[in-house]
Amino acid sequence: MKAAVLRKGSPTLEVLDVPTPAPGPGQALVEIAACGMCHTDLHYLDHGVSTFKAPPIILGHEPAGTVAALSPDVTNVSEGDRVLIPAVLSCGRCSYCRAGRENLCDHLAMLGNHIDGAYAEYVVVPANELVPVPDDLSLEQVSVVADAVSTPYHAVTKRAKVRPGETVAVVGCGGVGLNVVQCAAVAGASVIAVDINDDRLTIARELGASETLNPTTTDRPDKALRKLTDGGVDVAFEVIGKPDTIGLAFNALRRGGRVCVIGFSHEPVELAASKIMFYELEVIGSLGCGGGEYPEIIRLIEEGRLKLDPIVSGTIPLEQINDGFDKLRAGQGIRWVVTP
Repeated sequence: MKAAVLRKGSPTLEVLDVPTPAPGPGQALVEIAACGMCHTDLHYLDHGVSTFKAPPIILGHEPAGTVAALSPDVTNVSEGDRVLIPAVLSCGRCSYCRAGRENLCDHLAMLGNHIDGAYAEYVVVPANELVPVPDDLSLEQVSVVADAVSTPYHAVTKRAKVRPGETVAVVGCGGVGLNVVQCAAVAGASVIAVDINDDRLTIARELGASETLNPTTTDRPDKALRKLTDGGVDVAFEVIGKPDTIGLAFNALRRGGRVCVIGFSHEPVELAASKIMFYELEVIGSLGCGGGEYPEIIRLIEEGRLKLDPIVSGTIPLEQINDGFDKLRAGQGIRWVVTP
């Protein structure tokens, strides 16, 4: 099969012929229809972040496709089923999984990080992780649910627990941030989108933002947010992963507010402990999504409440995957999808 392989120290992926994997006990072989491209992969390519599995490794963690083969012991899916594969796979047995927090699994395995991923024609995964995809939904669009939609949904509903009538600021409106905007709007919040890209702010309004702010237009974007909301927002999401934007989100809170950090950063961040104490602020982290949340997301997409059309910018053949990463680096589009 064809696959895009990361070699140690390489800034690009190499499309190679590699052996097609075979499903072992409890596993399914999925023929990949599409795999969303994520900025996480740029951490591996551009920023020196190591994958848990040492290269060579196949990247890609936002896949959807069709079940091509099954281990004889699998009964929950059939060959030909249309499925979504969660970005992070869990064991189902540890204390976190039993508590419904599969995303914190003691033995979690992320596609394209811990194990070979889905920038490939086929991938093998545990069959019990597969999420059914209705026939009326496009696999090319649904693929981004595996991370770009599910991560925001988990952050909004399970971690920050956004409630109707609350004010929310979303700092960073890339593929994940725009979905935070629409998930928060679906939850009934009044949303302010914050980004330096005016085109993305326009899309944020299409997805439910009632206000937008380009931080380059003011010396104190945190102060501007507090002015817009008469004292600060109830919830601020940071979806970039930089110390200064985490600080911006934190400083935009009203008393009793909560900041939810979704963006990944390996750099230390300074927050005023006095404010956390005196204003009863909450600092919350959010990682991925629990397996039980995917059917909820699929239902909201079927109902038209969550939209994928504005998020998926287009498809890219596997052979041109490095051109796709150049688009990500240049900030072109929102979410590109590789079609093996």
